[in-house]
Amino acid sequence: MNVTAAALALIVAAAFVSMPLVRHRYGAAAMASAQRELTRQRVRTTALAEHGMRFDASGHESAAPLGIAAVLLAVAGVNLAGPGWAGTMSVVVFALVLLGNGVIVYSNLTAVKSVRAAFARKNDPELLRVDVPALLAAAEAGFPGWTWTLQKLRNAAVFGAAALGIAVTLFG
Repeated sequence: MNVTAAALALIVAAAFVSMPLVRHRYGAAAMASAQRELTRQRVRTTALAEHGMRFDASGHESAAPLGIAAVLLAVAGVNLAGPGWAGTMSVVVFALVLLGNGVIVYSNLTAVKSVRAAFARKNDPELLRVDVPALLAAAEAGFPGWTWTLQKLRNAAVFGAAALGIAVTLFG
């Protein structure tokens, strides 16, 4: 049971590292594509950077998933070490991962609304007229097409391995 839980924690950790790696490699291209879209919309290209909107792996875009991966590596290590409390810790961490990934998926699904709201809070008239769906589509086009397949696989791995980790720990 502990070896299985450790393996599942490693799968989830790897899944959390995948997107920051993609963002690190292709984020500059996504930003350039978004800036071209801003130029097309006659909005200053510096507006995104001025307001902290990025498509690379800087800041929380890497810190959060890498931190989560580090916690999952610790979960794997504790499971392999085998103390009696490893199962309890695994269930709690896997449950938090399920909830957290649900928030991530929701955030991705509501990105247009969130970006519009963020732009509205900035009180920048130029940002208020940005065609946000076109901007986000342009940014997405800066990433390779396989990125979206990877994102789906990542979510399947996180949800599946975390749920299986809870089941194995509780019923294994």
